[in-house]
Amino acid sequence: MKEIFVVTHTEAPHHLEGKVGGWYDSDLTVRGAEEAKAIAEHLGALIGERELEIYSSDLRRASQTATTIAKQLGQPAQETSALREISYGVAGGKPQEWLDSRYTPGVPDFGEFEPI
Repeated sequence: MKEIFVVTHTEAPHHLEGKVGGWYDSDLTVRGAEEAKAIAEHLGALIGERELEIYSSDLRRASQTATTIAKQLGQPAQETSALREISYGVAGGKPQEWLDSRYTPGVPDFGEFEPI
């Protein structure tokens, strides 16, 4: 049986600046780097000496998180664009409000329904 541990990238500037992430490439913040180290230490305690593979998105913030974990576990991290999060196209890096004001729901909102 295989175990899969999924770790999202830690804090990046777009979180603090209220910007759309997606393929907007950014480094980790100082706090993000510290969070990645704490996650790496915790995973090291959970995993021990077991055989493992580490995969990461090729975006810097994800790669930096994975590299920190990989160093702690003494394993290489393999980067791939296949693990990138959703692309927001031209909205990447723009204020979240910019994207929110242009959002159109895929299903009409009919409001709340009364139970039958």
